[in-house]
Amino acid sequence: MGSIFRSEEMCLVQLFFQTETAYCYVNELGELGLVQFRDLNPGIIAFQRKFVNEVRRCEEMERILRFLEKEITKANIPIVESMGNDKAPCPRDVIELEAAFEKLEKELKEINTNQEALKNNCLELTELKFLLQITEDFFEEDEFVSKDVFIIFYQGELFKSKVRKICDGFHATVYPCPETLHERMEMSVGVNLRIADIYMVLDQTEKHRKDLLLSAAKDVHKWNVKVKKMKAIYYTLNLCNIDITQKCLIAEIWCPVTDLKKVHYTLTKESVQNSSIMPPILNRIGTKKTPPTFNKTNTFTAGFQNIVDAYGVGNYREVNPAPYSIITFPFIFAIMFGDCGHGLVMAIMALGLIMYEKHHRNIDMNNEILSILCHGRYIILLMGLFSIYTGLIYNDCFSKTFNLFGSAWNVRAMFQPNGPWINETLHNSATLQLNPAVRGVFSGRPYPFGIDPIWNIAVNKLTFLNSYKMKMSVILGVIHMLFGVTLSLLNHIYFKELNNIFLEFIPEVIFLTALFGYLVFLIIFKWCIFTVSESEIAPSILVHFINMLMFNYSGPAVTPFYCKQRSVQIFLVLIALLAVPWMLLIKPYLLYSDQQRTKLEELMCDSSEVSILQHEHAETEINGGREKSHWEEEKFSFGDTFVQQAIHTIEYCLGCVSNTASYLRLWALSLAHAELSEVLWHMVLHNGFTAKKGLSSIGLTITFAAFAVLSVAILLVMEGLSAFLHALRLHWTKIKAFDLWRRNYFMGILKVQLGWNFKTNFTKEQAINSSPSHLRTFVKDKSTINR
Repeated sequence: MGSIFRSEEMCLVQLFFQTETAYCYVNELGELGLVQFRDLNPGIIAFQRKFVNEVRRCEEMERILRFLEKEITKANIPIVESMGNDKAPCPRDVIELEAAFEKLEKELKEINTNQEALKNNCLELTELKFLLQITEDFFEEDEFVSKDVFIIFYQGELFKSKVRKICDGFHATVYPCPETLHERMEMSVGVNLRIADIYMVLDQTEKHRKDLLLSAAKDVHKWNVKVKKMKAIYYTLNLCNIDITQKCLIAEIWCPVTDLKKVHYTLTKESVQNSSIMPPILNRIGTKKTPPTFNKTNTFTAGFQNIVDAYGVGNYREVNPAPYSIITFPFIFAIMFGDCGHGLVMAIMALGLIMYEKHHRNIDMNNEILSILCHGRYIILLMGLFSIYTGLIYNDCFSKTFNLFGSAWNVRAMFQPNGPWINETLHNSATLQLNPAVRGVFSGRPYPFGIDPIWNIAVNKLTFLNSYKMKMSVILGVIHMLFGVTLSLLNHIYFKELNNIFLEFIPEVIFLTALFGYLVFLIIFKWCIFTVSESEIAPSILVHFINMLMFNYSGPAVTPFYCKQRSVQIFLVLIALLAVPWMLLIKPYLLYSDQQRTKLEELMCDSSEVSILQHEHAETEINGGREKSHWEEEKFSFGDTFVQQAIHTIEYCLGCVSNTASYLRLWALSLAHAELSEVLWHMVLHNGFTAKKGLSSIGLTITFAAFAVLSVAILLVMEGLSAFLHALRLHWTKIKAFDLWRRNYFMGILKVQLGWNFKTNFTKEQAINSSPSHLRTFVKDKSTINR
């Protein structure tokens, strides 16, 4: 099975490279994005590692860049996005970059300080200017005028000090007031000249500051990316071991087997470029540790892989459900959204997003909603295309139908002499019913593709569609769950878990098919067997299914579908009930028996072998507990195993019932979408077509615009989002069905994908706002995480 259907095969590789060139090698591996480093120093805290000083220097540069970005934003200057891939600077260029940052920060702080001092000085002089003007008016006017500026006359130094204290208490500014008019005029002229000089200096300062910020805005995004990459490199180097000579670094990485040659080529190429004396050495080592899960994606499959990963990443080498979700997810969405008109609009919008993303691929989008839509553009495209298909099946386009092949119903056959209708029947009846039992009314042939268009004008259209879509939802739901259970069989076969095949997969399939598979059989059987003339006496499937579970076969209204139905249904219920203890009891008992047999064999071993095992176990504990002993790995608890199996059995049995009912949301949302579309047609667009002659064109334009806006806002956005969320919920059902949920969430083991990748992880948001704790999580060994 190809790698797209199963996670990549991983290998553990040991790397040896010189300390001087380690930075360059880790940088190239980060740009390649195919490896994950393991922490070889788990017992050493972050402040005691070798490259902690370099990390602190990077954090200081991040602080300066945050200050620059704050000043640039305050000045309303846009930050220029970097178009290319900005690589981490070389170690010899870091000192120059750091000096440039410090110089820029110092210069900008000096400008800000001088500008603030000039503004304060200008404010004081402006106050003094108006003070002199108001003082002159005070001496020239005789009448009392209410003023904010006041003059105080005092005698002696004692009163002077008291006045100053009072002014300081009320935050009043004290200015000297010359005694003569000539002195006041000279002081006023001097103040005006100083104010003019300060304004000129302020203009030059602001211009210089703006030029400085404009120059920084061109490079601040690039600087952020470089510093973040450099910081991540040093964090990664802290995960490595250093040999005794302090000249060689030892690292362990997880790498896909298929990309091992690419990793080796990248390191060799970097070694040639750096003219390294000792090229890096790759040594593939064997290990019993569980590798991380890595699923390769491209621009088309990445969105579907993210949907699956939202539920939980599978264990190593398990089946990847993302490729199957490429078909099932948009199809389930389209069942609820089925309208070929709305699907066409959605597909056109998706194509627009694809074209927009191609032209803005290297630019980070500040609009979060637009960014989310662009990342899911191919999901939206498939949802639109599948909605067109289901809309044709439903024969629904903006609540109207297509009559492409002609209806299978004939109204003329209902008139005499074949039928009971006459001309007066048409005039005296509000509604008329076509009787398919009358010869010639129903041809008996189904509509070639989709639903017959005559149902669109039928009064009982909703009743017919209710029955059709409800049964269709149950059929598709059971098939979807059965497909999820079948995927677990692929895992059992690949990992050679024969016990899980016979003790989990087989009873799960029996329980699901014996009850709900039989329900699907009854639906299809009723469709195929009962003719038009027998439709009124056809038994109810729901009543039969309830009676089957209640073992009730004595009622007079119970009409069997086929002979020997009672025996078949009793047999199916019994084997479904038998599957419950089959799943619950046999597997824990067999595991307990194997564990007891293993204990008995260990007790019968020679004392020398036991002592050797104890000695090895002691050495393992001395070495820091990096490797578990065989006894610890095989430790078994019957109570835990039984409780786990009981929870799985109960969850699966109840889940089959609740999930089958949950698939009825396909029916409910499909009907809701169709009814809303019909309401919009009759209440909005229909009024434009029936407007008066004088206002027909104007009214049609207005109503069509309102119809378009409401269709996009309500049916495409709100209904589309609702159908999308329900499709997510139903895919959660499928993933639980093939055991991914039980393995990853109940057992507390969650595998994650490779985390050392510059290309996909260093966006503008992370480059500016990432904290050191984020990067620590980003580069640490993420092979297992306990939730």
